[in-house]
Amino acid sequence: MPAPKRASSQPFEIRESPVHGRGAFATRRIPAGARVGEYTGERISTRKADARYADEQIESHHTFLFAVDARTVIDATREGGDVRFINHSCEPSCEAEVDDKRIFIVALRDIAVGEELFYDYALQREEEAGPEWAELYVCRCGTPSCRGTLLRAPEPKKRPAARAKKTTAVGRRGARA
Repeated sequence: MPAPKRASSQPFEIRESPVHGRGAFATRRIPAGARVGEYTGERISTRKADARYADEQIESHHTFLFAVDARTVIDATREGGDVRFINHSCEPSCEAEVDDKRIFIVALRDIAVGEELFYDYALQREEEAGPEWAELYVCRCGTPSCRGTLLRAPEPKKRPAARAKKTTAVGRRGARA
């Protein structure tokens, strides 16, 4: 008699995704705030990651890199876990959380059984990301608020603080005495 199957400790399974390649789908209800899993892989320097995945040398800009801090990157193509298959969405159900130099994916809201898990990759480039980068890192999420790229949304430009206007009748344009 075969041994009974053990329940997986992760609350998702990997299968084909309608969004991109393979994706992670909830196998049980995941409550808001729950850790879905840890992003694991080989820890390398940013310099080594840049050399390993030089833009000019790679055909596909599809990588499994996650920056932990300014000096450390996790390369999930080597020793990576299933969390690496969680796809990007501009309207994510999860978010990345850094805890003691470890990356965890956490549910932003309750996630139903069978639902695909997503987080916003919010990719950043050291140099100014022009339109050519948006084309290389195209988003396929199809959500109403899709920004069309996996790159981080630009920061809104701050408006200069309004100067206080004089409120006396003499100081206002068009005021009548």
